[in-house]
Amino acid sequence: MKLSEIKSKLNQLETIAFQLPDGTLVPNHFHVTEVGKISKHFIDCGGTVRQEEVANFQLWEANDYDHRLHPEKLINIIELSERILGIEDLEIEIEYQSDTIGKYGLDFAGTNFILTNKQTDCLAKDNCGIPQEKPRVKLSELQKKSENSCAPGSGCC
Repeated sequence: MKLSEIKSKLNQLETIAFQLPDGTLVPNHFHVTEVGKISKHFIDCGGTVRQEEVANFQLWEANDYDHRLHPEKLINIIELSERILGIEDLEIEIEYQSDTIGKYGLDFAGTNFILTNKQTDCLAKDNCGIPQEKPRVKLSELQKKSENSCAPGSGCC
Protein backbone atom coordinates (compact mmCIF):
# COMPACT_ATOMS: atom_id res chain seq x y z
CA MET A 1 0.00 0.00 0.00
CA LYS A 2 1.25 3.46 -0.88
CA LEU A 3 0.97 6.67 1.16
CA SER A 4 -1.80 8.02 -1.08
CA GLU A 5 -3.81 4.84 -0.50
CA ILE A 6 -3.55 4.90 3.30
CA LYS A 7 -4.57 8.57 3.39
CA SER A 8 -7.59 7.77 1.22
CA LYS A 9 -8.59 4.87 3.51
CA LEU A 10 -8.03 6.95 6.66
CA ASN A 11 -10.41 9.62 5.31
CA GLN A 12 -13.17 7.00 5.33
CA LEU A 13 -12.56 5.69 8.87
CA GLU A 14 -13.58 6.82 12.36
CA THR A 15 -11.01 4.61 14.11
CA ILE A 16 -7.72 2.95 13.15
CA ALA A 17 -7.01 -0.73 13.68
CA PHE A 18 -3.94 -2.70 12.62
CA GLN A 19 -4.22 -6.47 12.39
CA LEU A 20 -1.19 -8.78 12.64
CA PRO A 21 -0.71 -11.67 10.19
CA ASP A 22 -1.97 -14.13 12.83
CA GLY A 23 -5.28 -12.25 13.05
CA THR A 24 -4.73 -10.52 16.41
CA LEU A 25 -5.09 -6.76 16.61
CA VAL A 26 -2.40 -4.34 17.66
CA PRO A 27 -3.75 -2.90 20.94
CA ASN A 28 -5.87 0.17 20.19
CA HIS A 29 -3.70 2.40 22.39
CA PHE A 30 -0.75 2.12 19.97
CA HIS A 31 1.28 5.15 18.92
CA VAL A 32 2.82 5.85 15.52
CA THR A 33 6.20 6.91 16.88
CA GLU A 34 7.88 7.46 13.50
CA VAL A 35 6.96 8.18 9.90
CA GLY A 36 9.98 8.39 7.68
CA LYS A 37 11.72 7.39 4.49
CA ILE A 38 14.16 4.50 4.46
CA SER A 39 16.62 4.28 1.59
CA LYS A 40 18.51 1.08 0.90
CA HIS A 41 21.47 1.22 -1.49
CA PHE A 42 22.97 -2.24 -2.00
CA ILE A 43 24.57 -4.70 -4.35
CA ASP A 44 22.91 -8.04 -4.98
CA CYS A 45 24.68 -11.40 -5.20
CA GLY A 46 24.90 -11.06 -8.99
CA GLY A 47 26.80 -7.77 -8.76
CA THR A 48 23.94 -5.41 -9.68
CA VAL A 49 23.76 -2.15 -7.72
CA ARG A 50 20.21 -1.50 -6.54
CA GLN A 51 18.34 1.17 -4.62
CA GLU A 52 15.01 0.88 -2.82
CA GLU A 53 12.97 3.41 -0.84
CA VAL A 54 9.96 2.86 1.41
CA ALA A 55 7.87 5.01 3.70
CA ASN A 56 8.29 3.58 7.18
CA PHE A 57 5.77 3.69 10.03
CA GLN A 58 6.81 2.51 13.46
CA LEU A 59 3.95 1.28 15.66
CA TRP A 60 4.55 1.19 19.38
CA GLU A 61 2.41 0.45 22.36
CA ALA A 62 2.91 1.56 25.93
CA ASN A 63 0.83 1.39 29.05
CA ASP A 64 -0.92 4.60 28.00
CA TYR A 65 -4.33 2.93 27.79
CA ASP A 66 -6.26 6.20 27.37
CA HIS A 67 -4.44 7.05 24.13
CA ARG A 68 -6.17 6.46 20.81
CA LEU A 69 -4.75 7.70 17.52
CA HIS A 70 -7.51 9.06 15.29
CA PRO A 71 -7.41 8.91 11.48
CA GLU A 72 -7.19 12.69 11.00
CA LYS A 73 -4.18 12.86 13.35
CA LEU A 74 -2.34 10.14 11.41
CA ILE A 75 -3.13 11.92 8.13
CA ASN A 76 -1.60 15.10 9.62
CA ILE A 77 1.54 13.19 10.65
CA ILE A 78 1.85 11.65 7.17
CA GLU A 79 1.36 15.00 5.41
CA LEU A 80 3.90 16.71 7.69
CA SER A 81 6.40 13.94 6.88
CA GLU A 82 5.75 14.33 3.16
CA ARG A 83 6.30 18.08 3.37
CA ILE A 84 9.28 18.21 5.72
CA LEU A 85 11.11 15.05 4.62
CA GLY A 86 10.16 15.19 0.94
CA ILE A 87 8.59 11.73 1.02
CA GLU A 88 7.05 10.73 -2.30
CA ASP A 89 4.11 8.37 -2.78
CA LEU A 90 6.11 5.34 -1.63
CA GLU A 91 5.13 1.84 -0.57
CA ILE A 92 4.64 1.60 3.19
CA GLU A 93 6.62 -0.67 5.46
CA ILE A 94 5.45 -1.12 9.05
CA GLU A 95 7.76 -1.82 11.97
CA TYR A 96 6.14 -3.40 14.99
CA GLN A 97 7.66 -5.15 17.97
CA SER A 98 6.11 -8.22 19.50
CA ASP A 99 8.87 -10.69 20.43
CA THR A 100 11.31 -8.91 18.14
CA ILE A 101 11.03 -6.02 15.68
CA GLY A 102 9.16 -7.21 12.63
CA LYS A 103 8.87 -5.50 9.26
CA TYR A 104 5.57 -5.87 7.46
CA GLY A 105 3.85 -4.83 4.28
CA LEU A 106 0.45 -3.15 4.53
CA ASP A 107 -2.94 -4.02 3.08
CA PHE A 108 -6.53 -3.05 3.92
CA ALA A 109 -9.55 -5.27 4.59
CA GLY A 110 -12.67 -3.13 4.98
CA THR A 111 -12.10 -1.72 8.46
CA ASN A 112 -8.63 -2.95 9.47
CA PHE A 113 -5.19 -2.30 8.09
CA ILE A 114 -3.53 -5.69 7.69
CA LEU A 115 0.17 -6.17 8.43
CA THR A 116 1.40 -8.64 5.82
CA ASN A 117 4.46 -10.85 6.09
CA LYS A 118 7.40 -9.86 3.92
CA GLN A 119 9.66 -12.41 2.24
CA THR A 120 13.28 -12.37 1.19
CA ASP A 121 14.21 -13.34 -2.35
CA CYS A 122 17.28 -13.61 -4.55
CA LEU A 123 17.20 -10.68 -6.97
CA ALA A 124 19.82 -12.15 -9.31
CA LYS A 125 18.69 -15.75 -9.85
CA ASP A 126 19.88 -15.65 -13.47
CA ASN A 127 23.31 -14.36 -12.39
CA CYS A 128 24.26 -16.18 -9.21
CA GLY A 129 23.90 -19.85 -10.15
CA ILE A 130 20.51 -20.69 -8.68
CA PRO A 131 19.12 -23.42 -10.94
CA GLN A 132 15.66 -22.80 -12.37
CA GLU A 133 13.01 -25.00 -10.86
CA LYS A 134 12.30 -27.95 -13.12
CA PRO A 135 8.67 -28.49 -14.12
CA ARG A 136 6.96 -31.14 -12.05
CA VAL A 137 5.56 -34.08 -13.96
CA LYS A 138 2.99 -36.52 -12.60
CA LEU A 139 3.96 -40.17 -12.95
CA SER A 140 0.46 -40.90 -14.26
CA GLU A 141 1.12 -38.48 -17.14
CA LEU A 142 4.34 -40.31 -18.00
CA GLN A 143 2.38 -43.57 -18.08
CA LYS A 144 -0.10 -42.08 -20.61
CA LYS A 145 2.72 -40.82 -22.82
CA SER A 146 4.44 -44.19 -22.84
CA GLU A 147 1.14 -45.90 -23.79
CA ASN A 148 0.94 -43.65 -26.87
CA SER A 149 4.51 -44.33 -27.94
CA CYS A 150 5.81 -47.13 -30.12
CA ALA A 151 5.23 -50.67 -28.99
CA PRO A 152 7.67 -53.43 -29.85
CA GLY A 153 6.77 -55.01 -33.15
CA SER A 154 4.34 -52.21 -34.16
CA GLY A 155 6.58 -51.04 -36.97
CA CYS A 156 6.73 -47.41 -35.77
CA CYS A 157 10.41 -47.55 -34.83
